[in-house]
Amino acid sequence: MASMLLGLVGLGIVFFSAVLMAGLSLRTRKSAPTFREIHAFTRLRGAIGQVVENGRRLHVSLGRGGLTTPQGASALAGLSLLRRLGDMTAAGDKPPIATSGDPVVAMLSQDTLRATAETSPRTVYDPSAGRLTGLTPFSYAAGVIPAIRDENVSASVLIGNFGVEAALLSDAAERANTFDLAGSDSQVAQAVLYASAQEPLIGEEMFAAGAYMDSGRLYATSLIVQDILRWLIIAAILGGSLLKLAGLL
Repeated sequence: MASMLLGLVGLGIVFFSAVLMAGLSLRTRKSAPTFREIHAFTRLRGAIGQVVENGRRLHVSLGRGGLTTPQGASALAGLSLLRRLGDMTAAGDKPPIATSGDPVVAMLSQDTLRATAETSPRTVYDPSAGRLTGLTPFSYAAGVIPAIRDENVSASVLIGNFGVEAALLSDAAERANTFDLAGSDSQVAQAVLYASAQEPLIGEEMFAAGAYMDSGRLYATSLIVQDILRWLIIAAILGGSLLKLAGLL
């Protein structure tokens, strides 16, 4: 009974969030929301410009999170960013490459790159650009490192679920003298990347990538909804604490 009640509460939160996003998306048509500056995304835009100008390549690593696991949200965030970055580099000579450690995410990365190629007359779809590099942490890293080192990559984006192997990936980017932006939903990876990546994303900044890179109005609206839900949770915690102190709970 308790699990059913929790499920209904979760479903209600999802429904409330969806309605709120739909309503706010209509409002943002008139006035675009303003967010605080995140320096990492500003530098990423500059790095994308260098990729196109110099005829080099962008690499996006999507981590090892599967879509059916709790880490699926980070994989979806990486895929949406891959689509946006693919559009931004469509004017360049070489399409981006995407690496991952999950078979389903690898197939979705291929589909994302194919969709990008279909909307750009200059881009030729290469099925090998979306790669499954390994199913274990270090085999995954061993497959990603040659892509960073040997394929004329000038910017590398790590976004997804990683472990301590993230240090090897950021070190490979540093040795190749490439721009390196990294974010993860794993606290272990966040600690490693904060010390090793050029531009680390802290906490939920990874999920804000779509909004900051202008992927669409709904991405910007989702950040507003997150803030609203955050304040509602804070209010509920404070309200519950006051009721407890008053002896009403």
